[in-house]
Parts: sequence; structure tokens; C-alpha cells
Amino acid sequence: MQICVYGAGAIGGLIAARLSASGTPVSVIARGDTLQAIQQNGITLSESGETHCYPVTAVSGPDKLGVQDLIVIAVKQPSMNQIIKQLKPLIGEHTRVLLAMNGVPWWFFDGLPGVLSDSILTTIDPQGDLREYIPSRQVIGCVVHLAATVLSPGVIRLNMGNNLIIGEPCGTPSEPTLQLGKRLKKAGFNVEISQKIQQDIWYKLLGNMTINPVSALTRATADCILDDPLVNQFCCRAMSEALEIGNLIGCIVKQTPEERNATTRKLGAFKTSMLQDIEAGRQLEHEALIGVVYEIAEKLGRDTPYIAALYGLIRQLDKSQQRTG
Repeated sequence: MQICVYGAGAIGGLIAARLSASGTPVSVIARGDTLQAIQQNGITLSESGETHCYPVTAVSGPDKLGVQDLIVIAVKQPSMNQIIKQLKPLIGEHTRVLLAMNGVPWWFFDGLPGVLSDSILTTIDPQGDLREYIPSRQVIGCVVHLAATVLSPGVIRLNMGNNLIIGEPCGTPSEPTLQLGKRLKKAGFNVEISQKIQQDIWYKLLGNMTINPVSALTRATADCILDDPLVNQFCCRAMSEALEIGNLIGCIVKQTPEERNATTRKLGAFKTSMLQDIEAGRQLEHEALIGVVYEIAEKLGRDTPYIAALYGLIRQLDKSQQRTG
């Protein structure tokens, strides 16, 4: 089986290393110092107090490889669209593309027929053409419930969690998705096969859509945000608006915002990915986490003042970040 991981960041590097460790040959597309480090040493993975190096084939671009059976893309939304449009040399009729990303993907409504007359989400698919590059029937969605860190180029540390949820846009998983689940389990992940991956995406989104942008705006860790009753309340009200939107589109989450924040608070004083991005001067993935929720609300004719306020603030911060970066 030909497997390629596009991007050797925290999640992509972890998946590539685990697959290699389980005996599955893997190619990795990387660049710069990361490419050089992996070509020299493989991918180094630290977990459970042990550190090991795993061999992979590292190349600089899709044109260096042939058609793949599986492509794993584990990058943030600002980089996703450009990468998708570079995949043509890797994609054949039977290729599957596993998309391990935070937030709402462009294909989100392909498996929720009749909800909206217009399923194009322009916040994350501005040209409305991503389906032309990867047809939804070849997509496997992936919700990541774990935390990993890049310690240095090609060196990954698993911090907590081990869960992946995978599923297809149109519901019932096909044989390729079931086989991928088995392969990922063999690689050491706890894998759940979802019958409705959009609902799993919406569940994770509820926490990310508030704690991530609020942390970037305030430069505060999660514990400080949730221990402040006013900020916690603001997050809960934005999440309540998203819960209502979820109910309207068939992605029902029974957990309350207060219960969700209490679960997050147990994770302690961690820096969100968006806070790490703002500190590093990187572009923010706010469109996939909050902008797209605001867009869906507008399509449904729903007023979401808390979501609107948070979206407006974080997109201005991102613009300032790009001007000064």
C-alpha cells in the first residue's frame, strides 16, 4: 500500500512515525530543515518516556512520488487549500485522502443533504473549487483527540490522548475506511469509526471555537480563561449559539457549554494551538474554527451576537499579525 503524509508537523509526524513503527512503509512530504532532518534521521517520536527513530521516505514535493493509495494531510486550514491544489500527481481514482484538521471542512454539508441550498462555505473554500481537486467520495474525515508537539525539525512528542475518529462525508463507511481504521489501530491509535463524522467534528469544534481565539486575544492559558467567570460566561454563550446551529443542521451535541468547559479545565494550564501560533507570528486558523460557524449561521438566518463578536475580533487580530509579521 502506498501511503504519503503531507506535512510532518505534530500530528502528521506522529501518524507517519506510528505507521512506520507498525511496519507500514510511509513517504513524507516536507520542506526546509524538517525535510533535511527526516532524510538524515527519519522521524523521531517521544512517547511514554521512550524515544525512537522511525524510517520514512522524505521528499520535497508531490511530483517526487507516484499515485498513492492513501494521502494523510495534517496541516492547519490556512495551509490546507494551497496543499490540496498541489496533490494531482498523487491522486488516482481509488486514492483516499485522510484530512486530520481542526474545525469545519469544505465538504461538511455534502453528507447533510437538504440542510442548506448552498453548501459552499466561502470562509474556507473562497473559490468554491476544492471538490474539483478532491471529490468528497474520496475524502475520509478525521477528528483528532490528542495533543502532540514538534520539539525540533522531525522530532515529535506525544503529550496526551491517543484517539482518532474517522468517517466519510456521506455516512456509512466504505471498505477503504474500515481497512484504514484497522491499520491505524495496528499503529497504536484508539480508533473509532463514525457513522456521522460531521457530528464528531461539531462536538470538537464547540471547545475549539472559543478557547482558541480567546487565548490568542488575551494571551492567556486555558486555566486562566476558564477560571475568569466573565470570560467563561462569554465562551459559554458563544457555545450555546453554536449548539443551536448544530441542532438545526442535524449535528446535535448533548453536552452543555458548562460541562464542556469543566472538562477542558481539567487539562490544566495549557497553551492552545492558536496562542502558540500568535506567539510564533504565524497565520491563524480562525476561519475554520469560528468564521465558518458565523457563515453557517448567516446562511440559516440566525442571529449569533457572541459568535459574531469573537469572529470580528480574531480576524482583526489575524490581519494585524500578518501586517506586522
